[in-house]
Amino acid sequence: MQGSFLRFYVHEGQRHHGRLVWEWLLEKANGLGIGGGSAFRAMAGFGRHHVLHESRFFELAGTLTVEVEFIVTDAQAAQLIELVRAEKLRLFYACVPALFGVINPDSADPPALTQPD
Repeated sequence: MQGSFLRFYVHEGQRHHGRLVWEWLLEKANGLGIGGGSAFRAMAGFGRHHVLHESRFFELAGTLTVEVEFIVTDAQAAQLIELVRAEKLRLFYACVPALFGVINPDSADPPALTQPD
């Protein structure tokens, strides 16, 4: 199946309406019917300010990035991006074309994921 790999980059302590943004994104995506999503905490990294952050320093707790990613249809990617835009969240994201499916599917898998492209 053709679609998109959609990844958001958020600060681990960043909040929206009192919720951690990475949790909020996963909850909203689930509510939109997106089939799955994951959040991964970075070990180290730097952003546009070129400051290196590493998880081993206690004083930097809460400053690392969490990657929240989804493999979705193009329409689902557009819908989730529009939701973030409507909420006026300032988030960096990447959206790239993806080919996805299930190898050796079973009867519980949606037909669209089991058809070869």
